[in-house]
Order: sequence, then C-alpha cells, then structure tokens
Amino acid sequence: MADISIRKSGKAGRITLTRPDALNALSYEMCLAIDEALIAWVDDPEVHLIIIDAEGDRAFCAGGDIREIYDIGKSGDHSRAQAFWRDEYRMNARLYEFPKPIVSFMQGFTMGGGVGVGCHGSHRVMARSSRMAMPECGIGLVPDVGGSLILAQAPGHLGEYIGITGARLAPGDAIHAGFADHVIPQAQWPALIAELERTGDPSHIHEAEIPPIPGNLSAMQPMIDAHFGGRSLPAILASLRAEDSQFATNTLELLERNSPLSMACTVDIIHRLQDDNHVRPALALEYRFVFRALADSDLIEGIRAAVIDKDRRPNWKHTLDNLPPDAVDNMLAPLGENELSF
Repeated sequence: MADISIRKSGKAGRITLTRPDALNALSYEMCLAIDEALIAWVDDPEVHLIIIDAEGDRAFCAGGDIREIYDIGKSGDHSRAQAFWRDEYRMNARLYEFPKPIVSFMQGFTMGGGVGVGCHGSHRVMARSSRMAMPECGIGLVPDVGGSLILAQAPGHLGEYIGITGARLAPGDAIHAGFADHVIPQAQWPALIAELERTGDPSHIHEAEIPPIPGNLSAMQPMIDAHFGGRSLPAILASLRAEDSQFATNTLELLERNSPLSMACTVDIIHRLQDDNHVRPALALEYRFVFRALADSDLIEGIRAAVIDKDRRPNWKHTLDNLPPDAVDNMLAPLGENELSF
C-alpha cells in the first residue's frame, strides 16, 4: 500500500512509514499491515531483527490519523473507531512482546500513536533533533497505545507530568523517562541500517551511539516530584496552586489548556499501573476510555479545535474545578463483553 512499505532485506524485516506529507500519521490500514508483518516474521528464520523507520525529516510518526477518527465520530457509528483502536492496541502488544530485536529510528516528531509503533521495541533510536510527546490530553484523549505503561514506569512522578502537560521531550529527557534508548546522528542512520540488514546484529547500534545531552526535565525533577505525587488531578492542582513559583504558574497554564476529564483519567490510569510490568493491562485500561471516547469524552471537540477548525479554543465538558467525582470511574469502568482481548 502507498502509505507503508513492508519487505525483507538481508536479515531484517523492514517496516517503513511512507506518508511524510501527513507526518506519517497512522491509518487503520497501516496498523493492520504492521500487525500482519509481525505475525509473518515471528517464526521466519530469515528475519533476525526488525527495523522500523519512516520517510521525511519532519516526523517519524505524529500519531494516529485523528481526522479519520473525527469523521467516524461525526458519522454516529462509533464501531469502526472502536475496531481501529482494538486492532491498533493488539499490534502494540505484539510489538512489545516480540521475541526478536526491534530497532526503531525516530526522526523529527514522535507523538501519540507513533509512540506505540516506535517505543515498544528493544532498541529505540533518536537523533539530536528528535522530539517525543504524548499530547493526547490536549485533544480530549488519554496517553494510549501502551504509552501509559511507559509513563507509569518513569522515574519519580515524571509520568504524571509528561502525561497531563503533553511536554515535548528532547532525546535526553526521552531516554531518562523511558521512551528511548540511544542517540545516533541521523546522517549515520543509512549506513547503520545497511549494517543491521547485512548482519542481523543489533550490537552495532551501541558502536554508533553518542551521549545524550541532559534534558530540562532532569533538572525539574525535584519540583515535578513535589507537586505531582498526588493520586488525583485535584490533588496535583491543589499542590501547584499552593506555591507561588514560576514552575507552578507555568505548569498551571499548561494544564488549563487540556481536557480536565482526560487529565483526571490519565492520572488515575498511571497510578493503577505503577506496580505493573506488562503492556496488556495498560492497553486494556486505555481501551476502556477510547471505547467510550466518541460518545462520552471531549475527543470530538478537542479534534475540532486542534485540527478541523484550528481555533485552539475547545469547549470542554468540564472545568478543572467542576469535574464530577464519578467521571473517572465511569470512563474506566469494565466493558463486559467489549473488554479488550488479545
């Protein structure tokens, strides 16, 4: 298909996103194609490792195709969007559990659904100019595609901060938070990929990596940990509002832009996962939210404001201070026969 190239080259299975004009946004068909390739290669003796990369300099993958989700939501038939997320999450789990090395090369922006493709493998490579983010709360969603598990495992309370502010991470921060492993100059990627194809040996990655530059979040960690340790969004807000500092002021400004329902659910999901070491419970929790998202969350309004009308003025269902006490439980309640299965 035109949006993705899947082939074998040497000892590598190759997956290349080929939709640079759309920042390599993932469509439903692209997710299905990736999953089909993983199933075919898991027992293929010719495939020693998998290499995932993308065309263009602006983005490895800027997320899922939210215009497609918006159109489905406006149609009133939510079943196709629910199927999209279900099959995408199953693909994310297959990447996480894949028994062979997976090497991803993530240039430019990697956001949202791109994290689910690029950040569950064994060797996650960024360039100096690469940036990582999970900005879902800004469109009325929650960090998903298994990203909630990475957030839950981040040092201290970085996960809560990254998840509800949508902070953009430079390579040093992305590695510190658990989203990436290596920094390699992008000019060296073609030669390294050729060597990986020839040998099937991922140890060549370590030979090419350079030290990451420490990011801002590392320096901010004491302040983040002091304010983001509360087990709910109201507790985090109360801590920030009680302090007269530039950090608190700036952070509150970020939170005031995002969906209160999404942020509250994100904090709850992260806390539920903090003792977990597997992606399936994370994906199952995320799926409970997205299964209900088109009918009961801020998602349609968030996409409208960010992508359709581009007015950047979403009319959220709730304010930061009037979120109903049962709102989070309602969004994350079990789905019965519709629970995500693998």
